[in-house]
Amino acid sequence: MKRTSKVLRMANVIEINDPSELESYRMVWNSLLSKTSRASFFHSFDWFQTYWKHFGQKKRMRVLIVQSMGKPIGIVPLCVSRERYHIGNVRVLTYPLSDWGMWYGPIGPDQSACLFMALKHIRETPRDWDMIDLRWAAAGLNEKNATGRTMRALGWQPQKLAYQQNSVIRLANTDHDSYMGSLPKKWRHEIHRQQRTLEREWDVSFERHRPASTTSGGGEPRWDLYEECLSISQKSWQGSSTTGNTLCHNRVRPFLRDCHEVAARVGMLDVAVLRLNGRPAAFQYNYHYHGSVYGLRMGFDPEFAKQGVGKVLMSRFIEDSFQRGDQAIDLGAGDYDFKRKFRTDVEASSRFVCYPWSSWRSQGVRLTRWLKSHRKAKETSETSKGASA
Repeated sequence: MKRTSKVLRMANVIEINDPSELESYRMVWNSLLSKTSRASFFHSFDWFQTYWKHFGQKKRMRVLIVQSMGKPIGIVPLCVSRERYHIGNVRVLTYPLSDWGMWYGPIGPDQSACLFMALKHIRETPRDWDMIDLRWAAAGLNEKNATGRTMRALGWQPQKLAYQQNSVIRLANTDHDSYMGSLPKKWRHEIHRQQRTLEREWDVSFERHRPASTTSGGGEPRWDLYEECLSISQKSWQGSSTTGNTLCHNRVRPFLRDCHEVAARVGMLDVAVLRLNGRPAAFQYNYHYHGSVYGLRMGFDPEFAKQGVGKVLMSRFIEDSFQRGDQAIDLGAGDYDFKRKFRTDVEASSRFVCYPWSSWRSQGVRLTRWLKSHRKAKETSETSKGASA
């Protein structure tokens, strides 16, 4: 912390609990976003505002503005959410992401210093939470465990847990031909075969929409494309999904529709559709920021499953991203077979959990997790012994 010690000595924190009061920090938030590591649409002011409009009713906003000499140097968006565990409802202090993206953290160039000041403020104010659970933290070697170090510097003893894994396609420092050549030979040949078959039997068209922001003369949402994605989603397995996170699920449908309009307005929308004889057959629904594409949802019409429209769309999508100069495509969480075959890297996020001794709910969660991991380790050991017998 030596590098930031001078900044910390002159810093103070302003806490915002009212959405209307937060509006005055829109320009500050936007200016800090461009200096934020791993920033995405989910880190933007507009996404947070939309998220809070739909899901903030049962949460308490605790957005912390970190200032140095009266100038904002960072923003740490936090919230207190009631989450259901075996012992009952637990008040959890966390980031407002709810698994929509893979990464989250402070907004600004010096994330470690801002997180230190934010958590110091949390420690010194009345506790309205039972447990701290900072999820979606980068866990790579280059991140140096900043979240854990910061929490320990404040006297807490966080537990680091593996959280999510995502598949990434790195496009920087290579070209499309080299990338395709790196794919498994059988997989590469299958893609080419299905492309030739589709083009022989159908009029195949690929359309990708990535508007500039309204301030740059763009902002067109292309609702026709959105409706095509929605239609495909409803026809696929997603139409009967009960998890509540698909494009067409009633619980999140109004939220995602508002996000579509907002993302188009700020120039972070990215939608692709593959059509056969003019009929939508597969879609890729994404957000993008500074050369990084995040795949929110994808799907295909089951009627065309045997034609491999999903693979063909992904292949064209990747080729188009190379032409646009994109740096990376994040395929999101989940270890599906097609992701394994297209990806070049796997990244992992972590969660850092703090269980205060003074909170019996927090300790109840800790005990439950310990028992679960102990039981799992025992079952694994017994299975290994049985296999070697």
